[in-house]
Order: sequence, then C-alpha cells, then structure tokens
Amino acid sequence: MRVIEPETDEQVVNSGWTNAIPLVAVGIAILMIVLGIIAIAFPFFASVASTLIFGWIFIFAGITQVAYAFQSRGAGKVIGKLILGLLYLLSGILVVVNPFEGVLALTLVLGITIFVQGVIQVAIAFQMRRISSNWGLMLVSGIIGIIFGIFIWSNFPSNAVWLIGTFIGINLLFDGVWMLTLHSGQRRALQ
Repeated sequence: MRVIEPETDEQVVNSGWTNAIPLVAVGIAILMIVLGIIAIAFPFFASVASTLIFGWIFIFAGITQVAYAFQSRGAGKVIGKLILGLLYLLSGILVVVNPFEGVLALTLVLGITIFVQGVIQVAIAFQMRRISSNWGLMLVSGIIGIIFGIFIWSNFPSNAVWLIGTFIGINLLFDGVWMLTLHSGQRRALQ
C-alpha cells in the first residue's frame, strides 16, 4: 500500500505555478500603476473612457436581462424583467452615444452616493460611540464624505470632466502599488 505524503513547503515553493503567479501579478500591478498615472495625467480622457465602459456594461446587461426575461414563466415576471432589461439597454445606449452627458450623470451620482454614505456613517458613528472605541474614525470618515459630496455638488458640472478620471487614476495607482508590494513581500517570505 502506497502512502501519500502531503506536499512540503519546498515542493510548493519550487512548483511552476508559484513562480508564474507572482510574475503575472507583478505585470498586472505595473500595468495598473502605468494606467493610473496616465489617468491622473489625462483625467478627461479617463473619465470618458470609464463612462463608455459603463455604457457598454449596461448594454450587455440589458441584452442579457431581455434574453432572461423571455425564459421566465408568468406574464408578470416576463414584463418586469423585460422592462428592467430595456432600461439597462436604453441607459447604456444613451451613455455610449453621449459620453460627455454620461460623465456628468456619473459624477452627479458619485457626489450623491458619497454624501449619503457620509450621512449614514455619521449616524452610525453616534450610535456606536458607547459600543466601540473606534467610533471617532467612522465619524471623521463620514464628515469627510459629507464635505466631499458637497464639494462635488458645489463644483458641478465643471468638476465632472476631471473628477472621475482622477479618482480612477488614483485608485489604479494605489491598487497597483499595494499589489506590487504584496507580491514582493510574499516572494521574500517564501525564500
């Protein structure tokens, strides 16, 4: 009878997958950093590009929802899903045909979302002040969200052309940096 031994750490470290995955992750991280820098340098183009991507996602979601509606049983289910699918489809087409108006709408929705999230965080922070010692951090985060939401509204629509692209650039840049540092730390831990 053959006894199967569990893999040792040496076998895992020396496997081809372990060596290939960090290299791919490093490549993706570097690509994200470069795209983040480009988006920060050219925020208008990044805003329009991201809006077009959202538009196409809505179009594909609409097509999928319409196809799903026709597979449903019952008139009420079909009609509800069909209306939802057509709304997705129409929204996506409007954004793709008019990307600048899509940037304006996306910026407005972002401002509203950040403001509402800030208000909710402030309310929760006051409820948690007796329970958690970290309620102050949540309060500060909520207040910053409220201020930032007001900032977006007060400068709307002039900030729409750069805001989304800049946010996406910063997000890509920081995601790329943490991915790069995470995988370099993992390589050192495995060696």
